Amino acid sequence: MLYCLPTLLEFGNISCHLLFYFVSYKLININNAKINTRIFYYIVVSSHSHLRQTTNIAKMSFFRALLKPTSKLKPKTKFPFITPTSLYASLTPFSTTILEEKYGGLGPTEPKDKPRVVVLGSGWAGCRMIKDIDTKLYDVVCVSPRNHMVFTPLLASTCVGTLEFRSVAEPIGRIQPAISKDPGSFYFLANCNKVDAQDHVVHCETVTDGNQSLDPWKFKVSYDKLIIASGAEAATFGINGVNEYAIFLREVYHAQEIRRRLLLNLMLSDIPGIAEEEKQRLLHCVVVGGGPTGVEFSGELSDFIMKDVHQRYAHVKDYIHVTLIEANEILSSFDDRLRHYAVKQLTKSGVRLVRGVVKEVKADRIILSDGSEVPYGLLVWSTGVGPSTFVKNLGFPNSPGGRIGIDEWLRVPSVEDVYAIGDCAGFLESTGKPVLPALAQVAERQGKYVARLLNRIGKTGRGHANSAKDVDFGESFVYRHLGSMATIGSYKALVDLRQSKDAKGLSLKGFPSWFIWRSAYLTRVISWRNRFYVAVNWVTTILVGRDISRI
Repeated sequence: MLYCLPTLLEFGNISCHLLFYFVSYKLININNAKINTRIFYYIVVSSHSHLRQTTNIAKMSFFRALLKPTSKLKPKTKFPFITPTSLYASLTPFSTTILEEKYGGLGPTEPKDKPRVVVLGSGWAGCRMIKDIDTKLYDVVCVSPRNHMVFTPLLASTCVGTLEFRSVAEPIGRIQPAISKDPGSFYFLANCNKVDAQDHVVHCETVTDGNQSLDPWKFKVSYDKLIIASGAEAATFGINGVNEYAIFLREVYHAQEIRRRLLLNLMLSDIPGIAEEEKQRLLHCVVVGGGPTGVEFSGELSDFIMKDVHQRYAHVKDYIHVTLIEANEILSSFDDRLRHYAVKQLTKSGVRLVRGVVKEVKADRIILSDGSEVPYGLLVWSTGVGPSTFVKNLGFPNSPGGRIGIDEWLRVPSVEDVYAIGDCAGFLESTGKPVLPALAQVAERQGKYVARLLNRIGKTGRGHANSAKDVDFGESFVYRHLGSMATIGSYKALVDLRQSKDAKGLSLKGFPSWFIWRSAYLTRVISWRNRFYVAVNWVTTILVGRDISRI
């Protein structure tokens, strides 16, 4: 009976009477089982009679009659047996209605209300769009499995303690304060499972992070404008064992896992009795993928080994080493002169470069296509990205490579009021434009463009669903590459300011490039709070070294 009380309390005035009756029954010493049954029976009857507007006086008089001495009860009198299950079932019509009203989701907006923009994702594209949207014109709803944006260019630095994790994470509520303050704007910790473009509804399911005591809750959110910025997934190319044994480097929890695994292996290898072969395996860090992420992580790891491991883990300093595996050339998008310089510096820092193709990944070793085996204690996988399962299941036309197909204005042309930006989107072949690379600057520029476009539509009063068909969208999206940067460790970096791989432009290397790299990213960090964190972490690392605590 106790588990029914929270449901009874939902029913307003009658809940007070029912709770009073139940407590009175517990306090009065009633030994007759039939009175016990009769009290439960009255609770059910009185709850239904409330719908028939039975007066409080009548109910109280009935209850007083119910508690008359047991000697006046006929011993043969029988009453229906009321179980907690049947009692709960009798109250189901009330609780179901209340739960649907409370948790059913967000319905369509009224013409008098502000239009609702729903953003799926909290990456570079989605967060830049959220930041620049005019909240005086729109209500903003963000649906994402993480409540922060990750400043990915500095994520590799957190793996070895150069930066703390909070320095690269910016809460969505700080990026757009209206989400925390405005009554019509929300952030939902959930994944979107389906998009119903015809009814302008997204179907979502809450994220529980594996908590067994919580059941995922499904809900719907109606939208006037939908921005799909769900990003992409790490490309595994269907290689067996990658998802099971490798660690990606795309989220903060990936960096946390890399840091824990690295420090664990360092401490285990220092325990007496560990075989030499096992010690070498534990302290062998393998990075697969020679793009900017893989090269920057290798550079950070080599710095960590030379400046911290050699001082604080002197017993195993000669065993730890790093191997970078790449099928082609590392940093293939950079100038040839910069690539050769990167190879030279990485080799000088102790990073072993291997050209090969991974065939299979096992729990303790990698098998290459030539049959050779590479044992490892830590495996980091950074071979690029591909379309996610969510994007594949949407059913929208695809661009080359499997991304969501978009037109020149970043719209999904097959449906109304749907835009796709960031790594999940690519231009359709009919536009004549190439698919843009999966870079942070591309995603950020697209988010800024869509926000400006929707602000212009909102000012014309066409922000509601199916009302922007005749609107002039103005100039189409044009991307201009601003250049590429990558750090390679030892206070050295690469800066390539060419517009494209075949174009001419300024290319820098060495310490001046490292200074430009740090200055540029320090100014690009979103908030002043995180800029302060990053600057303090950098200074602390130079003065007293990295934090090697395993937390």
